[in-house]
Amino acid sequence: MTTIYDFSAQDIAGRETPLERHRGQVLLIVNTASKCGFTPQYDGLEALHREYAPRGFAVLGFPCNQFGDQEPGDAAEIADFCKLTFDGSFPMFTKVEVNGAGAHPLFTWLKAQAPGLLGTRAVKWNFTKFLVDRGGKVVERYAPTTKPQAIRRAVEALL
Repeated sequence: MTTIYDFSAQDIAGRETPLERHRGQVLLIVNTASKCGFTPQYDGLEALHREYAPRGFAVLGFPCNQFGDQEPGDAAEIADFCKLTFDGSFPMFTKVEVNGAGAHPLFTWLKAQAPGLLGTRAVKWNFTKFLVDRGGKVVERYAPTTKPQAIRRAVEALL
């Protein structure tokens, strides 16, 4: 696998979705959770998505329950939470694992392309973010503490 377009994932409705459909877009891929201290970042993610979508940008949310059971709901509950709490409009996918033997292949690839601090591969916590350019290559990995608005300049540079 050499680009993001080589992968697919189930959308929040359970339909297999090739990431090829995002070819040519700048993407911010985020592992999310509804009961995390970083959950308010949904507001910033949504703001980025709405502002830059017309220019070819999308946030892709991948719920994950591997960190403190902070995403316990099923797909319908996650979708309702995002829509009702944050008026979410960016694409959401079904719950995935991001670390370990059961990690979704997309996250295994993302971690290899953009290792964390000191070269670590593991995703540290919810709301780790991976910025992908229009060619499907990972440009940067951001820590969970990095707020979406801090990524704005990097997104603009790729658009």
